[in-house]
Amino acid sequence: MSRTLVIGTGYVGLVSGACMADFGNRVTCYDIAQDKIDTLNRGEVSFYEPGLEDLVRRNVDAGRLSFSSDLVESVESAVAIFIAVGTPEREDGSADLDAVFSVARDIGRNLKGYKIVVQKSTVPVGTTRRVGEIMREEAGPDADFDLVSNPEFLREGSAINDFMRPNRVVLGFDGDRAREVVKEIYRPLYLNETPVLATSLETAEMVKYASNAFLAAKISFINEVAEFCEKVGADVQVVARGMGMDQRIGSKFLHAGAGFGGSCFPKDTQALLHMGTESGVKMGLVRAAIEANERQPLRAVEKMLRLSGGSVDGLRIAVLGLSFKPNTDDVRDAAALKIIEGLEKAGATVCAFDPVASKNARLAKPDLELADSLFGCIEGADGLVIATEWNEFRVLDLEKVARLMANPRVVDCRNIYRRKQMESLGFAYASFGREQDES
Repeated sequence: MSRTLVIGTGYVGLVSGACMADFGNRVTCYDIAQDKIDTLNRGEVSFYEPGLEDLVRRNVDAGRLSFSSDLVESVESAVAIFIAVGTPEREDGSADLDAVFSVARDIGRNLKGYKIVVQKSTVPVGTTRRVGEIMREEAGPDADFDLVSNPEFLREGSAINDFMRPNRVVLGFDGDRAREVVKEIYRPLYLNETPVLATSLETAEMVKYASNAFLAAKISFINEVAEFCEKVGADVQVVARGMGMDQRIGSKFLHAGAGFGGSCFPKDTQALLHMGTESGVKMGLVRAAIEANERQPLRAVEKMLRLSGGSVDGLRIAVLGLSFKPNTDDVRDAAALKIIEGLEKAGATVCAFDPVASKNARLAKPDLELADSLFGCIEGADGLVIATEWNEFRVLDLEKVARLMANPRVVDCRNIYRRKQMESLGFAYASFGREQDES
């Protein structure tokens, strides 16, 4: 199997490297941060992803996966080099490509012999070709390499399955020599007849942004429909079910709630909007999706205000869930943190609990009061916001919750419970798009 180097040991880099090693490839994951390499060499993973730590250890033990902070040796020994570094959002919405271009310069300086350089990071259209230009500037006009764009479509919380059993693999090529090597790296997927889209560098880059922006637009659309449902007495969950039965629409991502967050949708929609604007394209639908999403956490705050008689000043509010979705510790652009900020601005004191994401939430908001347990968070609260649909929040002992709370008011941002059930237990209850539900 191919000798593969993955540059970057963050979410995309480590998941990709471990999965490619599990395919049978010999993979080295490189990072400039020695502390990250030391952590990985101890068999520890610095972020939460179900199954990843076991996958890493298994492939390290099998001799297929290793970690290094020696870039010169790592580049020299690799056939294929995957760039998987961060591209965070700048203040203007554009992608920060400093790390990508820095890696390109480093590869160029150490280039010896033929290499395949695969862009795995999410980058604006044209970036992979610019990476090649930078490499040639460093290595000289006779540098021998091919470029590949291979965007990732990993969902936090199910990333291993997404890599091992993807809906599709997108590969943008700038030459024919790389095809067979990349096919060998992904051999198990070819054997499983996974759909593979082979196209140009620019088209592959655009597929990633277009896919994420479309999914984000579906979420924002159903959230706007949910607000309308509240006005007319319809049930958005039934509406979404009816929409999803149409195969042209599908049921995925039609779940009303407090909005999307995480490392991809907010960043990628902003980047696509910025790219379109720079190219003279208005991207009105993408802009509308972003604006609609920004309203959703504020709607959760408004619902708690309404349940509390118009004011939460001086009240203690419990928030369950801090990660932007279950099965991850990622709190980037999480609705929960925006809801907490809105409640605090309205005068409330907030206590929060999350089974996994508390550490990252503390880093994002140092003054956040965190409870050690779910019921410790709820006890004495004047209101409860369910912000993330962790499984343990789906099966709450509601009678106990009602007894522990000073005032049993619940804003259910993920539509987990039903109004009739909650009101029978004495709760004042609000959800999204089901204000009149009776089922």
